[in-house]
Amino acid sequence: MILVTGATGTVGREVVRRIPGDLRIRAMCRNPERIVGLRGPAEAVHGDYRDRGSLVRALRGVSTALLVTADIGGDADARFIGAARSAGVRRIVKLSAAAVADPGAEDLITRWQRGNEELLRGSGMQWTLLRPRSFMSNTLSWAPTVRAERVVRALCGASGNACVDPRDVADVAVRALTEDGHAGCSYTLTGPEAITAAEQTAQLGQVLGRPLRFEELVPEQARTALRGKYPHELVEALLESAQRQRAGAKARVDAAVPVLLGRPAGSFREWARDHLGAFV
Repeated sequence: MILVTGATGTVGREVVRRIPGDLRIRAMCRNPERIVGLRGPAEAVHGDYRDRGSLVRALRGVSTALLVTADIGGDADARFIGAARSAGVRRIVKLSAAAVADPGAEDLITRWQRGNEELLRGSGMQWTLLRPRSFMSNTLSWAPTVRAERVVRALCGASGNACVDPRDVADVAVRALTEDGHAGCSYTLTGPEAITAAEQTAQLGQVLGRPLRFEELVPEQARTALRGKYPHELVEALLESAQRQRAGAKARVDAAVPVLLGRPAGSFREWARDHLGAFV
C-alpha cells in the first residue's frame, strides 16, 4: 500500500493521478471529499498531522509513503515520521526544497526543511528526498493582475530561476514510490533553463496572444504585500530567498529530471500553455 499525503496539493494531486491504476494507494488530506483522480483500488482518507489517531488509521497497512508538509516551523514531519515508524512503514519519499543544499540559505523555511530531512534520515526507515526548485505554478499568483491590468508585479525581474513544472516533480515522485533503487537518494529537481520573471511575463503574454507589462517590485513593496498574507518571520524568509535569487543562487539547472524520466524537463512556456485558462 502506498500512502500519498497532501493529496489535494500542488504535487500530491498530480501524484494521485499518475500512480498506475493497478497499485493500491491511499490518498490522505484533511478534506478527502476534495480528492480527485482516484482510480482502481485507490481510497481517500482523512488525515491531520495534529491528530495521531487519524495518522494511525491512514498508515495502517502502508509500506511506502509520500510525505508533504507545509506548516513552516511546525512539527508535522516529526509527528508523521513517528507514526509511520510505529506502523511499520518501510520507505518515505519526502518533498523538501532545493535550497536545503545551498550553504548560503539560512532562512526560516530552509532551516525547517533541513531539520525535517535530518529527522527522516535518522528514522531507521528507507528515505528519498525530492528537492524541487520553485514551482512554475507559483506564477498563478499573477493571474488577478494579468486578467485585470495585463500586468505582472514581482521581485527579481532580471534574475534567473530554474523553476520546475510540478508535474515533473510528481512524475519523479511516482518513480521513487514505485521503483527500487531510490533509497538514500536526494534529487534536486529543476526545469530545463533558468528563466527570469520578466521572461516568464513575456512568454505568458505570447501564449495569451496579448502583451503583458512587467513591473519590478522593490523589497519594501513586496514586504508590504506579503504581510497581508503571511506572518512576519515567513515574510522575511521569502525576502531572504529573493536576495539569494538576485545573487544567482537559483539559476543552476540540474540533470535529475531528464535522467530519471528519460525525457526533457517541461518548459515554462509549455506549463503556461497548459494552464492558460487561469489567466483569461
